Amino acid sequence: MRAKPFYIGGSWRESGTIRSVKNPFDGRPAGDVFQASAKDIDEAIGAATDAFEVTRLSSAFERHRILSEIVRGMEARCEEFAQMITLETGKPISLSRSEVERSIFTFSIAADEARRIGGDVLPLDLNAQSLGRFGLVRHFPLGPIGAITPFNFPLNLVAHKVAPAIASGNAIVLKPSSNSPQVALMLAELVSASSLAKGAFNVVPCAGDESTQLIEDKRIKLLTFTGSPSVGWSLKSKAGKKKVTLELGGNAGVIIEPDADLDSAIRKTVTGAFANAGQSCISVQRAYIHKSIWEHARERLLSLTLQLVVGDPFDARTIVGPMITEDAARKIEAWIGEALQGGAHLVCGGQRNGAILAPTILEDVAPRLKISCLEAFAPIMTIEPYDHLDEAVERVNASDFGLQAGLFTRDLPKAFMAFEKLQVGAVVLNDVPTYRIDHMPYGGVKDSGLGREGIRYAIEEMTELKLLVVNPF
Repeated sequence: MRAKPFYIGGSWRESGTIRSVKNPFDGRPAGDVFQASAKDIDEAIGAATDAFEVTRLSSAFERHRILSEIVRGMEARCEEFAQMITLETGKPISLSRSEVERSIFTFSIAADEARRIGGDVLPLDLNAQSLGRFGLVRHFPLGPIGAITPFNFPLNLVAHKVAPAIASGNAIVLKPSSNSPQVALMLAELVSASSLAKGAFNVVPCAGDESTQLIEDKRIKLLTFTGSPSVGWSLKSKAGKKKVTLELGGNAGVIIEPDADLDSAIRKTVTGAFANAGQSCISVQRAYIHKSIWEHARERLLSLTLQLVVGDPFDARTIVGPMITEDAARKIEAWIGEALQGGAHLVCGGQRNGAILAPTILEDVAPRLKISCLEAFAPIMTIEPYDHLDEAVERVNASDFGLQAGLFTRDLPKAFMAFEKLQVGAVVLNDVPTYRIDHMPYGGVKDSGLGREGIRYAIEEMTELKLLVVNPF
């Protein structure tokens, strides 16, 4: 299997260093990738800086056309992308196919937004000294963007960096996850076949500790990172004066009220907690269930969890595949052990086989335990009864994270109360916090991040406002 080159300045490059990628389910080879050096990254930033002089002057029509070309390329290679996502990450193939569909949607929305980037006409004649004056407010592209993406959505989370960058007239240098770099390189193949200016998109696979220049280089005007909170906040401290957007971790909670459609709530909660082995920052990690429905809900949660197909990610029936590494699974196995020693009770699961952790439900878990207060990023959920909705809201808020939360209720006043009081970036009514459609504003508060994704909102992060004051007299 020939190692895959990386992509800089419109050209494919090799180096003296190769990293092997393995499938986390069975350890079989998933491919080899040449690694970019510090010199390569420097040249990628230089290529993006030069290309920006072209892209910043490009028309809305050109940006729409380029993004549409990429969409057509992805549509022609849907299954190839899905197979590679599953091969590199162990994501169940049905979910990989869904990710490809979402990525096509993300680029399609970006193509539309490229033609909708507007501005404002601002009246300035609010006092006598400004009589007759008005302002024109426009969005201008920032400059070269540095992007760092994780393994769990190796195509769609890349799309959320690349598509709005192209739509807004910026150039970008991408460092994909070391566990899933080939998906990003496949996207580079599509970009290379499009009419995007050479150097406007660069992919530099490398280890995380080798990407310092992408973070600190003054030519980079925006650093956009999706990943763990500890890494994200550390990068922000090193980024200097450049803008930074961070989409970080979560510890998502869902609340189920007694007036909810219980069957729908339980089914969605199980899927939201365990699909893709819980490796999503908006995976359901904490479920709060009203005492009046506790026994029935607990029984249904257990029944549906035990029915989940666990194992081979290439089996279309599989919902829970492996975690990304055996070490990641071992860490959560240790957290489960700590919780049990701390008085928690195991409802189901807890067994590990290599990188596969059985879907796990715990109850009576103290809030101070890691499995409660940190991000697990694993197929694990804690469940807890409550008496009043205010109490459940307080428990969801008793977290350092605040990405998304779910609430199941038919009572609109309760929904608006939760919307006001839940300390999160989004409240999802009658669905789990795992819900996301790719044009909505997405991001969190507290340790969950800074700024928002979702194409139009990412474009706002990637542009700066400039005002022209017009005095016609």
